[in-house]
Amino acid sequence: MNARKVLIIGAGSSKALRLLTPMSNIKPTITTLDIERSHGTDVVWDLNDLPWPFDSDSFHEVHAYEILEHLGSQGDAKSFFSHFGEIYRILTPLGHLAGSSPRYDSLWAWGDPSHKRVICEGSFTFLDQTEYAKQIGTTAMTDFRSIWKGDFKTEGLEKTSDQLYFLLQAHKPARA
Repeated sequence: MNARKVLIIGAGSSKALRLLTPMSNIKPTITTLDIERSHGTDVVWDLNDLPWPFDSDSFHEVHAYEILEHLGSQGDAKSFFSHFGEIYRILTPLGHLAGSSPRYDSLWAWGDPSHKRVICEGSFTFLDQTEYAKQIGTTAMTDFRSIWKGDFKTEGLEKTSDQLYFLLQAHKPARA
């Protein structure tokens, strides 16, 4: 592969890729998206406005630094799966979502008045069809299989005192 198409959502004015992916050795073509026009991003868009303005299977990677906690609202499963569904839709098969968010126990998880939800390592279990299927009926997890058809395998998680960093891989078609 000699092309690496990357989308940074909630980019602000930055084009920095802060996390490594399996394709990091290939020079990227970066598209930036932010809601604020003054940041000079390539695409100005409100991520709560679905669908996003990209074709399916458009990007090898989506980078989401400190943005997913600003979308939807805690306890709103439909918006949670809709937002991750948009990322899944625009990623190529085996593409990656690389991102970060405040840890659930960080001062900033709920201290920032614009944060609407917490993303934690447990959130990713709901996105992984293989892991999720193991737990439905054997744990207290809610069954969302009627609204979530995507499939993200967690390839990396790292926690610092304040941050959760993650790398997810989109499996298309979804694993059974």
